[in-house]
Parts: sequence; C-alpha cells; structure tokens
Amino acid sequence: MRTPEIDQPLTAEAETAQTKNGFLALVSRLVLEEQLPVRFMYKTVPEHLNDTGWRMFTGYEDEDFLANEQINLVPMPLDRMCELDGSLTELVQYNAGTVWERAPESNGWERVYDFRIPAPNVEVQITNDVDRFAGQARDE
Repeated sequence: MRTPEIDQPLTAEAETAQTKNGFLALVSRLVLEEQLPVRFMYKTVPEHLNDTGWRMFTGYEDEDFLANEQINLVPMPLDRMCELDGSLTELVQYNAGTVWERAPESNGWERVYDFRIPAPNVEVQITNDVDRFAGQARDE
C-alpha cells in the first residue's frame, strides 16, 4: 500500500488547468438591471455544455432572491462580463471550487476559503427491494 501524500498547495498552473467548456455564466439580475458591480463570485461544476460554472453576484442578494434562480440569475456570455469588468478576466481562469469576493471599499479581489458552494438539490430514492425498484422503472 502506498503512503498517502501530504496535501500541498496547488500551483497557479494546477489552479487553472481544468478543461474549459461553455461560454455562459449565471449573473445576478441586480448586476444587469441595477448596474451594480460583481463583488462575489464562485465557480461550480458546470451544469451543461454551455455553462462555465461561474455564478456572479453583487452581494446584496437575499435568500428569497437566491431561492428563485430561474428569474433572478441571467445567463450571460462570460466574455461580455469580462468586457464590462476587466478585473474578472484573470479570475475566471480558475477551476471549479474557487470563490472570490471584493469589499465595497476595495477594488481588489480576495480569495475566499470558508464559503460552501451550493449544490443542486437532487432527490434520490434508494431501495434494496427488487420489486419496488422494478415498479419504479416501469412508472418512468
């Protein structure tokens, strides 16, 4: 059995070495309609081929706002977001699991390590009952 390796910080190359897919980011409606700056963003695992996984927010979104993603998060080309705010260009090269924020009084971005990226809620039923499992498969 191999000895486990000690965790080492990732190099800049490893931090940005993920395969790049998609071209869209989900952006808070407040960024677009209220013309507020992006001050918080994270990259999740992309949900489809056009998705980069980036989610961008102003920091003023409350839980009710965030609960209604279908209306309040708008798909936008990532290139367009970088045109609107050049400070995003370098950050969007990072891999899934990366979180960034900038305080209102600051122009610089800081890496966040204590934010838990939300995952989609997928309902799964597990059974060891073969008859029940076969019945579910026929119902679908």
